[in-house]
Amino acid sequence: MSNHHSISSLQAHDPYELGAAGMPYTTQADYLPIPAGATGTLFNPERLKKGYVRQEIGDGIHYVTSGAYDAMFVQTGNGVIVVDTPPLLGENMRRAIAEVTKEPETHFIYSHWHKDHTGASGIWGPKVQYIGHQTTRDHLLRWPDSSPAPTETFETGTTLDVNGVHLELSYKGQNHCEGNIFIYAPKQKVLAAIDIISPGWTPFKNCDASESFRGWIEAHDQILEYDFNAIVAGHCNRWGTREDAITSREYAQEMVAFSREALEQCGYTDVLERIGFSNPWVLWDNYFNEMTNYATKKVLTKTTSNGQTWAQRLAGADVMTKYHVYCILEAMRLEWGLLSKMESEVFITKRDPLAFGGTNGNG
Repeated sequence: MSNHHSISSLQAHDPYELGAAGMPYTTQADYLPIPAGATGTLFNPERLKKGYVRQEIGDGIHYVTSGAYDAMFVQTGNGVIVVDTPPLLGENMRRAIAEVTKEPETHFIYSHWHKDHTGASGIWGPKVQYIGHQTTRDHLLRWPDSSPAPTETFETGTTLDVNGVHLELSYKGQNHCEGNIFIYAPKQKVLAAIDIISPGWTPFKNCDASESFRGWIEAHDQILEYDFNAIVAGHCNRWGTREDAITSREYAQEMVAFSREALEQCGYTDVLERIGFSNPWVLWDNYFNEMTNYATKKVLTKTTSNGQTWAQRLAGADVMTKYHVYCILEAMRLEWGLLSKMESEVFITKRDPLAFGGTNGNG
């Protein structure tokens, strides 16, 4: 494993002179190269020339990617169903559709309300039927912009049938965000499940900026309840397979297991003695970092089920795991109801934290 956040790279670049108050900078050399199988369309000449790649992944179902953001459209023979239109695709989504059909766009499905996936949805105009979860409608009405609010909504599930083409829309509870739905084509065995997994990659920071981390973990199991051959996941630069979903679930479950272990086992005496209690936020920052680093080390050094480490198996795992683990640790306290060792032994049992470091904060 590479030397993360090497001293040289951290010391070399601090343009805002924030020191410990700022976020650290790193370099490409601090991390492992991207595994070859994860690059997908990233360096694809077609994508570099046109700005997007379109691939048919089921009978009439097409995957479209900008190389970072993914969407989907479905030909029905009597109109096109569009699923999401990220700003980084925008008009390229229209161009991708025009490559294969002259059918008009008749339906638009919001996977969820986040603008990084739906911010260009207004390009389809007022004649298109906009469909989404009720929460998506609520949010788009609360913060109106160029994204039309859904005219057709549902709470738990509905089926869209256009010219005999069936799509099952299901809401199984908050995960990445409230109202994030699954879109499934049973005949073609294609699933759209956005911002849960990232095929070939670890998700971006903080479990892809999810709002319920416990729900995000659970969503991996919900994905695998579907019978699918292809999954459109929202990121990064290729569509996924069932094996990608299984791999992502294994990664998520190991982060959960080692985060729980960190809460139960990470000592606090050294932190209390070294940091003191004069500023509790400094104490908690260090103790959380201790637990995060404990669990991150465990995740990144473990040999996984296929004989590789996670950094060898998922691109960017050595970059992002620490952010996921930090969020999962906090979620275990808020969503699972677990306590850290310091909380249970110092604060619950009324041990005096000042006995370790006094009030001067210097140990």
